[in-house]
Amino acid sequence: MKIAVDAMGGDHAPGVVVDGAVQAARDLGLELILVGRRHVIEAELSAYDTAGLSLQIHHAEKTVAMDEHNPAAAIKASKDSSMVLGMETVRRGEAEAFVTAGHSGAALAAALFRLGRIRGIKRPALSTVFPSQTPQGHCFLLDIGANADCKPEYLLQFAVMGAIYSERVLGVARPRVAIVSNGEEEGKGNQLVQDTVPLLKASGLNFVGNAEGKDIPWGIADVIVTDGFTGNVIIKLSEGVSRLLMDILKTELTSRSMSKVGALLAKPAFDAVRGRLDYREYGGAPLLGIDGVVIVGHGRSDALAIRNAIRVAAQTVENGVLDAIKQGLVEQEV
Repeated sequence: MKIAVDAMGGDHAPGVVVDGAVQAARDLGLELILVGRRHVIEAELSAYDTAGLSLQIHHAEKTVAMDEHNPAAAIKASKDSSMVLGMETVRRGEAEAFVTAGHSGAALAAALFRLGRIRGIKRPALSTVFPSQTPQGHCFLLDIGANADCKPEYLLQFAVMGAIYSERVLGVARPRVAIVSNGEEEGKGNQLVQDTVPLLKASGLNFVGNAEGKDIPWGIADVIVTDGFTGNVIIKLSEGVSRLLMDILKTELTSRSMSKVGALLAKPAFDAVRGRLDYREYGGAPLLGIDGVVIVGHGRSDALAIRNAIRVAAQTVENGVLDAIKQGLVEQEV
């Protein structure tokens, strides 16, 4: 398997991207194409023992800035950027997936311009694994930012794609699907939710109803569907709250002598909790609905996050998610 990686994308690129790519090539046995400025990538690689690793470099002169305010225009104007040329490797069949921690809006635009949507898909969706009390320890949440304004048919397609990904990649048999609302009772929610529920009930999916925000971490469903505005708020709020809680625990457990002893004894448990809440462990967000495998990592990704984003790309390819989504759309007639 060959995967292209945007070596210049992210707040800490190219250093952490090259580091994560070396880890992925070594640990996962993958062939990787690092896309970006050749001399910069070569300088970063010189710090590692890459003997026996399959790491190619595809030169790209430009980079889409992380603070770009008009990503679509930037993509159109930067045809030789690492993001655009990385997508091109997938379009031409030179790579089976593309991973970037660059500007998410630019990644969406580049994917649409270069790869296009799967036939029949109205809007692609950014998705992510989200920690919860399901048997597998997480649920699958989408959309988390690609579409701030949605229509009912978009959410139905998100649900179909999310269920397929949950089953194929996350190993959940007949995943339960819920829609985010401000009440668990049927009839609650804004007009979008109320208009989408009948479509989900008639879809043949394992639809279990509405999910309030408080229910998402408690395993009410395996796939949680919402519009991109709401999904992005859920993700960002959850990241902030988890960091706050860990900081409070650290402060309280190290503020007194007896607490310090307890903290030392409880360290393995706290490390496990931190791991379950750490976005880096989940890698990147699959951009579902695009006619190609694209994984978008967090802008502040470090080497571990990059390594795991590449792993997610490999799993998505291995499990035939793209073809399964195409077949699922036909079966669901959506």
